[in-house]
Amino acid sequence: MKKFVNNPENFVKEMIEGVVLANPNLKSIPEYNIVYRADMPRNDKVSIIQGSGSGHEPAHIMLVGRGMLDAACPGNVFSAPPMEYVLECTKLMKSDMGVLYIINNYQGDRMAWDMAREMAEMEGIKIGVVIVDDDVAVTDSTFTVGRRGVAGNFFVIKAVGAAAERGATLEELVELGKKVNSNVRTMGVALTSCTPPAKGKPIFEIGEDEMEVGVGIHGEPGRRRDKIKPADEIVDEVYKAVRDDLPFKGGDRVALMINGLGGTPISELYLLYRAAHLRCQDDGLTVVRSYVGNYCTSLEMAGFSLTLLRLDDEIEDLLAAPAEIPIRVF
Repeated sequence: MKKFVNNPENFVKEMIEGVVLANPNLKSIPEYNIVYRADMPRNDKVSIIQGSGSGHEPAHIMLVGRGMLDAACPGNVFSAPPMEYVLECTKLMKSDMGVLYIINNYQGDRMAWDMAREMAEMEGIKIGVVIVDDDVAVTDSTFTVGRRGVAGNFFVIKAVGAAAERGATLEELVELGKKVNSNVRTMGVALTSCTPPAKGKPIFEIGEDEMEVGVGIHGEPGRRRDKIKPADEIVDEVYKAVRDDLPFKGGDRVALMINGLGGTPISELYLLYRAAHLRCQDDGLTVVRSYVGNYCTSLEMAGFSLTLLRLDDEIEDLLAAPAEIPIRVF
């Protein structure tokens, strides 16, 4: 294993400390892996929090800031946060207007956040929940019952974060988050595995001439293992699977995202974006907003995911709203 790491057990905490040191508008509570806005909570605004496993950065700690998340409490690499982390984060962000949980659909995450919600509600905290499950690759996987939550998570955060800044109620944010999730679809492909620092070896083996079609962001198997093909052919398959699932149709206004999984050069991501954008044009989809870069990664895995979000006037306006976060991905 070749990584810039000290003690692997301290990897996440040292990363969080670095993020906070680089961004004076953020604070942290190290014992619970909490990163939060220095100006939150406020009783005139719903608090929005999320936390899945680490290793997917910039998700989620680097999305804490005005117009997006108010706090995040990740677990260790590829591990859901303990219930105690979520509960402490919830209590820290308690607001008269309530607290919104955004939860990616993984068993460990669902369990931790559900238990924390029960405990928080016993203390009188009003909680709303949005589940993200945008992955079209598989219905059930190693870690889920139902579809996985992947890069579409960013659009949910961006929309509800902007609406919360405008004073939306908890109930309005829940409905908005559900609307965005119901209109976003994603699928990914991996060319390599990745190595969690504490594990010290790749989480799965894949041949030099192979790719995993429909891979999960924790290395979960996808639809099949196949031989590598030209980029346009790969995009063709992924785009068709995403397009047909909703389905998207001619005349739709969309946001198109090509998300890197951590180890793909930006030049290759733009090459993939070109192919996806041309497919949209061929099908009569109007690409209104474009996103190319690392949004939801899997450490250093080489690969990408393609996300399409069907827009309406409300969602489009919220995506265009200002946000201030450590990584300028929006």
